[in-house]
Amino acid sequence: MKSLLMSSKDQIRWAFNLKTFRPSLEDLLKATSCIQAEEKTRLAKFVFRDDFDASLIGRLLMRKFVHETTNTPYSSIKFERDSNGKPYFAQGNVDFNVSHQGSYSVLAGIGNSDTKTAIGVDVMKIEYTGGKSLDEFFRIMTRNFSSNEWEAIKNPSEKREKVKNFMRHWCLKESYVKNIGVGITIDLQKISFTTKEPLNAEKVITSTCLDVNNIPETNFLFEESLLDDDHIVAVALKHPKSPNVPQKFQILTFNELMEHSSPLLEHDIDYCKAILAKEYKRQ
Repeated sequence: MKSLLMSSKDQIRWAFNLKTFRPSLEDLLKATSCIQAEEKTRLAKFVFRDDFDASLIGRLLMRKFVHETTNTPYSSIKFERDSNGKPYFAQGNVDFNVSHQGSYSVLAGIGNSDTKTAIGVDVMKIEYTGGKSLDEFFRIMTRNFSSNEWEAIKNPSEKREKVKNFMRHWCLKESYVKNIGVGITIDLQKISFTTKEPLNAEKVITSTCLDVNNIPETNFLFEESLLDDDHIVAVALKHPKSPNVPQKFQILTFNELMEHSSPLLEHDIDYCKAILAKEYKRQ
């Protein structure tokens, strides 16, 4: 029986709370046998468990997405990387993007898409942990936001609301540049978002507008939501199918994530013991 986690094969929004992921040796053996060998080698290079866990979950989200939207046998899924290093699945008419930050790894995907549709996603934790004052941090970041964006960011009197607005705008920018595949190497000041309503835990916000070089960008739709009180997630859809029904992110458990999985590799006890010995940056 197919998983009931998906509300639509056309729009997939999944999140995994990394704080819940403290796998046993058996769990880790299973998880690491279900990713490609080159990804397993890549993940082992992370110094801290936080980074390893977030990236591992991202790879597993990708495999689950492709398997459940294309019916490709799990062990036959092969990801490639484009010139920007972004993973993609060449054998299916799908697009997806993953992100991780704070306590979450997330995936936004389009199943059964046409060639024009593209997607980008970013997640941010609502916190500022820099050593400088918030005003000094904002000064350093000045060139990354338009004057209109700075007005929206700095408008609240409370520090947390300023941080929340900053992270919201940064999240939107990241989702957009990830969608178009250029990374944050372009002039972010020329990418200006106008938010029209506050984030709401009960619904997905789609009213935010984008100007690029002072020209309205009408080919994109942005979905914004809260995963919890401390995490914002933004999805950028290019040429979204009409009508688009915004999907709330579904929080998956480890068992749900591994549903229908099958191993690609043999269990590697030495590898997993070495991973379990790594320390967490955040306890």
